[in-house]
Amino acid sequence: MVKIPPYLKKGDLIGVTCSSSKMELAAAEYAAEVLRSWGFRVHLGITVGTSFHNFSAPDELRLEELQDMLDDPEIKAIVFGRGGYGMVCILDKLDFKKFRKHPKWLCGYSDVTILHAHIQERFDIPSIHSVMCSGITKDTVENPYVNSLEQVLKGKKYSYNTPSHELNREGSATGILVGGNLSLLANASGTASQVNTKGKILLLEDIGEYRYNVDRLMYNLKRAGWLDKLAGLVVGGFTDGKETTTPFGQTEYEIIHNMVKEFDYPVCFNFPIGHQTENYTVKLGMKHHLKVGEAKTVLKLQED
Repeated sequence: MVKIPPYLKKGDLIGVTCSSSKMELAAAEYAAEVLRSWGFRVHLGITVGTSFHNFSAPDELRLEELQDMLDDPEIKAIVFGRGGYGMVCILDKLDFKKFRKHPKWLCGYSDVTILHAHIQERFDIPSIHSVMCSGITKDTVENPYVNSLEQVLKGKKYSYNTPSHELNREGSATGILVGGNLSLLANASGTASQVNTKGKILLLEDIGEYRYNVDRLMYNLKRAGWLDKLAGLVVGGFTDGKETTTPFGQTEYEIIHNMVKEFDYPVCFNFPIGHQTENYTVKLGMKHHLKVGEAKTVLKLQED
């Protein structure tokens, strides 16, 4: 049974931690001011603005801070500072006992995908795929994509749409939305964090991957059964793709299109979610309705 965390009210406390790569303190402080302007209090953790090689801090410190924020009853949501790499290093050492009794919203994407997948598969607790503090800047603060995080945190329902794409497969589906970053999902294959995707709507996005590696990652999902019995597939942004000296011969969207052409569920491409300005906030682990039509695609939350 899905256990939905409480939505936030004015004066509720948000914790900000960098459980993966490092980020500049000034950038986090700016994002914190935006969160405060939405009516929330903000606590910046000690991993914000610190550096340990590419990480924000050693594994032990990142683990301790995230554990403290998961356990702290005063903190009602955690908005991660940024992604990068590092969540998988500490994931298996986290204790979710208190979190399971008193869940809170965990907000982020990219490297946070592995945490989203883990808590949905193991505990049936929804989480928020959204912009992180690193994406809340002076250039983005007024856009609807950043503002969608505020609306979702406060429990507002949403329905997003985007123009049709030539590779789309039309149709309708209803199911629980799961997924996120392709490389992190493939990394979860065969682990305790692998999501059961049967009857669900799978979201995929990524950044900076060689195209041949996108093909390999998609074969990982296919061979591991992720793609077999989906209700639907939502493909977001695949930005900053790379080529080797000899081009691979297909775009990321063409790779995914060919990988799922044998199935009959609806598929949409270029949905405004991912490593880009156009990054809508969605609730993973909760039921959505997907309609891929001739003119547009609509993804709507189906919360009771």
